[in-house]
Amino acid sequence: MAKSNEAGATRARTDTSKPRIEVRDLTMAFGDFVVMRDLNFIVRRGEIFVVMGGSGCGKSTLLRHMIGLLEPARGEILYEGVSFTRASAEERQRMLRRFGVTYQSGALWSPMTLAENIGLPLGEFTDLSPYEIREIARLKLALVGLKGFEDYYPSQISGGMQKRAALARAMALDPDVLFFDEPSAGLDPISTRLLNELIIELRDSLGATIMVVTHDLASIFMIANNSAFLDGISRRMIAQGDPRELRDHCDIPAVQRFLRPNLEKRAEARTGG
Repeated sequence: MAKSNEAGATRARTDTSKPRIEVRDLTMAFGDFVVMRDLNFIVRRGEIFVVMGGSGCGKSTLLRHMIGLLEPARGEILYEGVSFTRASAEERQRMLRRFGVTYQSGALWSPMTLAENIGLPLGEFTDLSPYEIREIARLKLALVGLKGFEDYYPSQISGGMQKRAALARAMALDPDVLFFDEPSAGLDPISTRLLNELIIELRDSLGATIMVVTHDLASIFMIANNSAFLDGISRRMIAQGDPRELRDHCDIPAVQRFLRPNLEKRAEARTGG
């Protein structure tokens, strides 16, 4: 279990007694091309679990497998001991309602206001009245710092605000698992930090289990208390644990190059490389 340290990760509230998510012997492939093979890891309740690695190693592909957009070539994914991979269509749909997902682009519908965007899953999966849906949308926007922006369109707000609005939509059905695909992509450092603080706050206040796909080191060290490192060359997960401990103690060269890029730059400067 990861030690508590640094920033938001110090407030992790995890339940070590039972896995919230379990990935067993997962192989991801497109036809004969294997993206990653033999992935095995556990995410505990209340963790912020980061999937990291270089560009093109399969991080976002893994997330798509986690939410059922892609099917594994082998292995399975379980949520609280129930196989998501082997579930019937009806059972899988029930499980999906407990997930919230934000995509790299935000994926907000441009012709709709922020309130209407957030109301989409509520209108589809609940019997709430339009007034009740509007009230919930207002509350969710307030939760991510967007009170008063209900009637704004995505084009009228900044990229950082769009990311927060997408998060409000992901929380519309009160999920207990949240997935983020490159949440800081395209954001400036200040907006990135604000979004990271919001992710930590949601974990602490709601007790949500959060899985984040990212290669942004500042975000990784700020929010994660557990992680998996995917290596694009071996096509395997080659390290797992608190990323700060991996940075300080892991002796795998690929992990060190990723987590401590400045060391490699200094070494190159000394050798004239």
